[in-house]
Amino acid sequence: MGTDESADQSLPSYGEPPCGGRPMEGGGGRAVGAVAAVAGGRARRAAPRARPRPFAPPMAAAARDPLSAAGLDEADEAVRGTCEDASVCKRFAVSVGYWKDPYIQYFVRQAKERKAPEINRGYYARVHGVSYLIKAFLKKTDCNCQIVNLGAGMDTLFWRLKDENLLPRKYFEVDFPMIVARKIHNIKSKPPLSKPIMESHSGDSLLIDSHSLDSSRYSIVGADLRFSSDLEEKLKKHNLDIHLPTLLVAECVLVYMTPQQSANLLKWAASTFPVAMFINYEQVNMTDRFGQIMIENLQRRQCNLAGVEICRSLDSQRERLLLNGWETARAIDMMKVYSFLPQADVKRIEGLEFLDEKELFEQLMQHYCICWASKDSSNLGLASITF
Repeated sequence: MGTDESADQSLPSYGEPPCGGRPMEGGGGRAVGAVAAVAGGRARRAAPRARPRPFAPPMAAAARDPLSAAGLDEADEAVRGTCEDASVCKRFAVSVGYWKDPYIQYFVRQAKERKAPEINRGYYARVHGVSYLIKAFLKKTDCNCQIVNLGAGMDTLFWRLKDENLLPRKYFEVDFPMIVARKIHNIKSKPPLSKPIMESHSGDSLLIDSHSLDSSRYSIVGADLRFSSDLEEKLKKHNLDIHLPTLLVAECVLVYMTPQQSANLLKWAASTFPVAMFINYEQVNMTDRFGQIMIENLQRRQCNLAGVEICRSLDSQRERLLLNGWETARAIDMMKVYSFLPQADVKRIEGLEFLDEKELFEQLMQHYCICWASKDSSNLGLASITF
């Protein structure tokens, strides 16, 4: 979901994020980051000074509602479009030196124009914040676990974890079948992507078709997150083990589902896995003027945040998790996450580009959050995971 940086009223967006939509990609998500361009100047000023630039939205995986297929088809197409924009922004940030990712180049073209520093820093915070929690989970479980990346899009986490010798027992990705087909095509046609999958594979032949790929350590599934029974069936065909500690990751995904649909997904996860953690990255504090401008800009791009009412506050984000079967839940905004990241590296990336819109950057980061929840019948200490 890209945003026009020359547009007059654009507020940066996080989507698949760190800043979700365009701001920070993902996901994985995510399938896989949302998206608002924050209107020129500060939301509270009468006379705008400098335009906030857009962040790219997330990668969400949601399927069409039979009750209004035509309208949802159009809405789903808008969400699918965020995958490309978010990935392009992520690749640009990597090219500037914000973090290392030798694999993103095989999934997406280089940006035609520079991305704003606040976009790059937002993605940096998102990628590092989510990665921190993922690695904490892997450490608690000694990698004897599985990861399910919901709305993963062009995310490269599997390959990066393999490089760090941190692969879980199995890594699953889920997204729209159309996005999955594109990702599989890239994997099949590019040896730097296919070789690590083959190296980690053992057992029978690797299974692959246009909308799914299944190896012993990595699977991609085309499915609709709005239908958890269909999702579970497809994952089990790819050897999902409900008894294994499971980490589910969603970056700017739930916000594209109705509150009931996201509640159903969270309930399914909490009731299916006895030992599990859920990481959710998306918008927060969306009832203030800044948040409203973000919503309006997304609507102009035919991108509807169907679940934005849950993004009222950090409390509402935590409450959703606790009401849907999770034992513990925490949530912090991205400005706090940014302050918790290793400050030597933060200082390094802040030296990469001059940022003249520090107040805008802070406002954007205060409108995205990371929430994480756990249930831990094996007493692995998941509730103690924090920044």
